[in-house]
Amino acid sequence: MDEFVQDILSQWELSEWIYRFKDHAVDHESFYYLEDQDINELIPKVGPRVKFKKRLRQLKPLHSSRVTGKRKLGIESSDDQPAAKQQCGADQFSEESILSEVKKIMVNVYENLPKKDYTKLINFLKTKITDLSTDKREMVGVFGKTGAGKSSLINAVIGKANLLPSGDINACTSVMIKVEANMLNKYEAEIEFITKEEWQDEVWSMLQYLGVDDVPENNNDEDVGEDDSDDDDDDDDENDEYKKKLSAVYGKDWRQIPKEKLMEWKTFEKIPEFLESRTKFLKYDSAEMLSEGIAKYTRNVSNQEGGKKINMLYWPLVKCVTIKVPDIPLLQHVTLVDLPGNGDRNKSRDNMWKRIVGKCSTVWIVAELNQAAAEKESWEILKSAVGLLGNGGECQYIHFICTKSDLFEDFRDHSAEEHLTLIQKRNTKAKEEVRTAFSKLLDVKKHFTEDCFDVFTVSSKEYLRGELKESTEIPKLQKFLQDLSDCHSVTLNYVSGAYGILSLIQGTNSRRMDGKHEDVYEDLEKNKNSQLEIIKKKMAKTYSVFENCLSKGVETSKTSYEKSLKLFLYPQRHDKGFHRILKCVVKNGGIYKPKKRKEINLNRWLTSFLTNSIDDEFRKTFPNKGKSGPFNGVINKFSLDAEKLKQKYKDVELQLIFLMTEEERVQSELKKMIRNGKKTVYNSLVKTIQETMQECYTEAAKFENVGALKKMREKIENHVKKSKDTMFEKAKNVMLSELKSLANEILETVENTMKESLELSFKTDDYLLPDVSSELEMVKKIYEELKQNPVEEAL
Repeated sequence: MDEFVQDILSQWELSEWIYRFKDHAVDHESFYYLEDQDINELIPKVGPRVKFKKRLRQLKPLHSSRVTGKRKLGIESSDDQPAAKQQCGADQFSEESILSEVKKIMVNVYENLPKKDYTKLINFLKTKITDLSTDKREMVGVFGKTGAGKSSLINAVIGKANLLPSGDINACTSVMIKVEANMLNKYEAEIEFITKEEWQDEVWSMLQYLGVDDVPENNNDEDVGEDDSDDDDDDDDENDEYKKKLSAVYGKDWRQIPKEKLMEWKTFEKIPEFLESRTKFLKYDSAEMLSEGIAKYTRNVSNQEGGKKINMLYWPLVKCVTIKVPDIPLLQHVTLVDLPGNGDRNKSRDNMWKRIVGKCSTVWIVAELNQAAAEKESWEILKSAVGLLGNGGECQYIHFICTKSDLFEDFRDHSAEEHLTLIQKRNTKAKEEVRTAFSKLLDVKKHFTEDCFDVFTVSSKEYLRGELKESTEIPKLQKFLQDLSDCHSVTLNYVSGAYGILSLIQGTNSRRMDGKHEDVYEDLEKNKNSQLEIIKKKMAKTYSVFENCLSKGVETSKTSYEKSLKLFLYPQRHDKGFHRILKCVVKNGGIYKPKKRKEINLNRWLTSFLTNSIDDEFRKTFPNKGKSGPFNGVINKFSLDAEKLKQKYKDVELQLIFLMTEEERVQSELKKMIRNGKKTVYNSLVKTIQETMQECYTEAAKFENVGALKKMREKIENHVKKSKDTMFEKAKNVMLSELKSLANEILETVENTMKESLELSFKTDDYLLPDVSSELEMVKKIYEELKQNPVEEAL
C-alpha cells in the first residue's frame, strides 16, 4: 500500500480504514482528489468520516500550493477584466504568491518529517502544519424588501450583471442565497434542501390551515400577487403564501391530488437529492446559464418564465443556495448573503437564517432612495434582528444603502453637469434623513454606536452601464469588501504560524540540554500562571457585574411584566383578527412571523427587562468592534514575555520565537471561541423563557371555536403570574452559568495549550528532525518584511 496514505491514516487515528483504502488503490496522488461520494464509500461510519473530511480539507491547500507552485507576481491591467477584479489591484495577487511559496515550503517540511515511530512531538508538528489556516471568511448579510434592488446591487458590486435575476417584483427571491468566490474557472451552485419529513409536516399544516375543501375550485393561485393591505389582512397573506408554495411544487391542480400521494417519489424524481437529504451540485460556463439554472430553486416565479415552460418550482423545498463565481478576488474571504428579512416559518430554514445573521460581520439594509428614511419595512428588519446582530452576534457595521439614486425623471431636462449636481444634492439630503432616522432607534443603539452606521447611495444600473459612475458609491462598497477580505492579515497569520513551527523544529535540532533550559522553563511557567491569574480576576469581576445587573432585571421583570404582557395580549390595532395571530404565536412556541411585518415574539417581550438590564455592560464586555477586545482587553494582553526572555536566554531563542507565535495563535483562537460563546450566553435568556413557557403554549394551542381568544389570553396571563417568581430567576441563573462555562473554557484552553507548547519546547528528548535552517531563514525574512511593509519589501 502507498506509504503516504498509511502514514496519514495512522496519524489521524483512522488505522482501521487502511485496508479499505488499499483495496480501492488510493495512492498519494489520488488521495488529494477524493470526492465526498468516494469518502462515503471508503469510510461508511459517520464519526470517522467527518474527522477525515475535516483533516483532508485542511491538508488540500498545502498540496495545492505544492502542485501549482508560485503564481506570477503582479497582474496585468485589462479593460476586459470585471470591474470588481480591477478594483482589487495587484497587492492581493502578490500576497497570494507569497502565501503560495510558504505553503509549498510547509508541505515539503510535513512530508520530510519521520513517517514511522511517532512521538508526541512529531504528531504535534504534523497537526500544527495541517492546522495552519487561511480560511478567513467574513459574512455580509443583505436585507431589504422585495423590489428594493438587492439582487441588482450584488450584481453590480461583483461586476456580474446577469448573475442574480432582478427587475421583476412579483418574481422575488424566496430563499437565502450565498455568493462566494470560486478559485476554479466555473460558475457553481450548491442547493441545500430541507428534509422530506419537514416538508411533509409543512404540507399537512398548510392543507389544514387552508381547509382544502373550502378553497374555490377556479382560483388561479399563480396570479395571487403581493397584498399591500393593512394588518387586518394577515389571513389573506397566509392563504396566498401557502397556495403559492403548494402550486409551485404540485402545480395549479394541487387540490386534486389525494393527500396520501403528495409525498410520492414520482413528484420529486427530478430532484433525488431532496429525497436522499443530499446537496445538489450544479456547474455552468456563464453567469447567465447559472441564473437560468437556479431559477426554479430560488424564485417565486410563475410557470411561464421568459418564454420557457417551467413545470415545477422547488424553492419551497430549499433551505439555502450557495453560488460560487470565478474571477471575483474581493470575495476571496467574503460571503455576500441575500437574506429574506424576517426568518422563516420552517424551523430548519429559520435556524439557518438565525445562524447566518449571527455570523454577519456587516449588514447592508437596502431601500429605494426616494423613500429610504421613511421605509418602514427596512427599519423593522433591522429592529427585529438587532439582538442576533449585536450582543447576540458579531456584527461590526450597519450600512444603509439607498438604491436607484439615478431615477429622477424631473432632472432629465437639465444638462449633464446640472443633472449630476442635482442628483448629488438629493443624495446628500437622503443620507442626512437616514442618519436622523437611525439616531431615533433607541433599541438598536443599545447594541451599536453611531460610528458603526454609514449610508451609501448607489445606482446599480448606471454603474453596470458605465454611465454617471461618479454619482454612485458602488466603488466605495467594493473597497469596503476588499478591506474586509484583507488578504494581508490572512497571509501574515499563515506566515507567522509557519515561522513558529520551523523555529521549534530547528530549535529542537540545535538544543543543548543544560540547566539553562530548566531556568527558562521556570520563568515561562511563572509568567503563564501570573497571566492566568489576571484573566481569572477579570472574569470574576465580570461575573459579579453581570450578576448584579441581572438581579435588578429580575426584580423589574417581576414588578413590570403585567403591564408589558397586557400590551402584547390586548393590542388595539389587531383586535379584529388577533385570535388568529395569537393562535399562531402559541402554536409556534411564542413566535409568529407575518409575511409583511416584523416578527411577533412573546418570549422577547417577557425577556425585555432582563436584556435591558445587561445590554450596555454586555456590549462593553464583548465588543464586536474595537481594538480592546473581550473582557476589557485582558485576552489581548496575555503574554509569556518571551520577547524579554530572548535577551536573557539566547541559546533557546528559536523555542521562544515559537512560543511568541503560539501566543498570537491562542489569542486568535480565544477570540473565535468568545465570539461564538457570547452568542450562547446572550441568547440563553430568551431560550430559557421560551422553554419555561412551552407547556403553557402547548395547552393554549388546544383551545378552539367560540371563546378561544379569551381562554388563550387567560392561560398565558395565569401561567406568567404563577411562574414570575421562578421563571426570571431561572433565566438569570442559566445566563450566569453559561458565562461561567465560557470563562472556564477560556482558562482551560490557555492553560492546556501553553502547557503543551512549553513542555514540547523544553521537556522532550532530542529527536532526529529534518534540518530546516534554509526554510526558516526564508520564512523569517518574509515574516519580518510583512510585519513592516505589507507587500513590496516582502517581494
